[in-house]
Amino acid sequence: MSRIVAVAGKGGTGKTTTAALIIRHLLKARKVPLLAMDADPNANLADSLGVRVNDTIGTVLSDFMRDRARVPTGMTKQSYLDLKFHQILKEGKDMDMLVMGCPDGPGCYCAANSILKDYFEHLSKNYRYVVVDNEAGMEHFSRKTAARIDTLIFCSNYSLKGLKTVKTIAGLVKDLKIDVGDRYLLVNRTPETLEQEFLNGIEETGIPFLGHTVMDTEIEESEIMGVPLIDLPDSTKTVQRFEEMLGRIL
Repeated sequence: MSRIVAVAGKGGTGKTTTAALIIRHLLKARKVPLLAMDADPNANLADSLGVRVNDTIGTVLSDFMRDRARVPTGMTKQSYLDLKFHQILKEGKDMDMLVMGCPDGPGCYCAANSILKDYFEHLSKNYRYVVVDNEAGMEHFSRKTAARIDTLIFCSNYSLKGLKTVKTIAGLVKDLKIDVGDRYLLVNRTPETLEQEFLNGIEETGIPFLGHTVMDTEIEESEIMGVPLIDLPDSTKTVQRFEEMLGRIL
């Protein structure tokens, strides 16, 4: 059975960087094959991994809703969508990539989403790990695209407001009755020493504290220059900190 690792948090809290560095850790540790899934409408995970993706699940669903009358004779809707989903799966040596995107246009996507859920459950069985970069609203998981999350990492910035948002998202996960195993809180781009008031805020979230990353010019420069985070050297300060943290939980 695959292990599903998901990253959640509001925009600007380092979700995509976190997901990319988790994937880097798993590839380095040879915990493969793995599936990288970008479930954030503002899709950036592919860029962070140096992967070029042309189509998304969202475009497939939109095309299906618009052209479903054109499903080839002899094919069921299930088999037709399964085929289309597989065609946009970006396959690599140790890592495959799937970008969810957002369907556009009117119409009820309930039936198509049910097919997507079945496809994801079947697909995930082919991997040791599935890493999901989520949007803040946990949209795809709210539709039960995945039946469970084994490890859920909440990302926050260095502010009490950020911690409040984490508590809100954690409450949403609970309300949706999503099956979650381990939960952790990660705070990104902080000073080396955290203020006591902020540490108190971390404790008030009730979520086990994984750790924090400090401001890192190598990370910022790589993003400016478009260098995939997956290619960062082992000596990078943030990479080293992630290796230590992830080594404890994965």
